[in-house]
Amino acid sequence: MAPTVPPVFARTSHRMMRHEPPGELVLPNAGSDVVRVRRASESDLDALMAIEEASFASDRMRRRQYQRHLQSDTARVLVASAGQGQVLGSAVLFLRRGSELARLYSLATLPAARGQGVAGHLLQAAEHAGVLAGARRLRLEVRSDNPVAIHLYQQHGYRRIGHCPAYYADGCDAWRYESSLF
Repeated sequence: MAPTVPPVFARTSHRMMRHEPPGELVLPNAGSDVVRVRRASESDLDALMAIEEASFASDRMRRRQYQRHLQSDTARVLVASAGQGQVLGSAVLFLRRGSELARLYSLATLPAARGQGVAGHLLQAAEHAGVLAGARRLRLEVRSDNPVAIHLYQQHGYRRIGHCPAYYADGCDAWRYESSLF
């Protein structure tokens, strides 16, 4: 049985959201289904691994890493689903005790879910999880050759604060972005 988790709350009141059941965030989607974002559990491991496999050619997280993050007090693994509950995407957020900075470690969606707003909903839910944990800023790294992700982060108010040469295993550079959560 999954542990009870606190609900994720909206950062701004102008966004239409409902909370049902506890720990789940329901957001309107452009399509007919709503996107539900919730904290992942052990039962989501196969779906998380499928998302990793479909999304990343290198720098993939292993099943054991996900298991560790699911059990950690300083990590939040979130999953988004729609319709019949199929997991469409995931986000991994790292928190530090006593720090006002949270780090978005990973954000990925299945190829079939891309362009449908799922990543934006996951980003928003990760921000809210950070706020609930006391974070005031969220930082992330993004591949310099991923214009879709860069656009997503900029569209959500993230600003570029740094450059990380050869950050990824394949030698690709990363841009570092940050946003205030208040």
